[in-house]
Amino acid sequence: MNIALTAHDAKKELMVQFCIAYCGILSRHTLCGTGTTAKLVSEATGLHIQRFLSGLQGGGQQIAARIGYNEIDLLLFFRDPLNPKPQEPNEMQLLRLCDMHNIPVATNIATAEVLIHGLERGDLDWREIVKVNEG
Repeated sequence: MNIALTAHDAKKELMVQFCIAYCGILSRHTLCGTGTTAKLVSEATGLHIQRFLSGLQGGGQQIAARIGYNEIDLLLFFRDPLNPKPQEPNEMQLLRLCDMHNIPVATNIATAEVLIHGLERGDLDWREIVKVNEG
């Protein structure tokens, strides 16, 4: 599966710790992420992560474009709910695209853990099931 990673500044360390904890699972998938988040996770885990621009420079839009082209299967987006962000309208568009394209999204660690365990069990392979049924 293609997994996108991004995190607000206040949640980047949490994303790093999450990826360290689940490195074994994540290593079996194709990863991409916004600039600093991808860099920090890659340095801490050794995971290969395709690195996009930083969030403020358009990295979120790069992920959104890949979602629009069905190139992302899961989004881990650790958000900081306490501090409003100037790019919040772009973030809402990113989440809206996930809803439109049925992309599972985790915006916090609790949901991320549910999704990562489902990924490990094979519960999130619904796109493969749809492809088989359509073909």
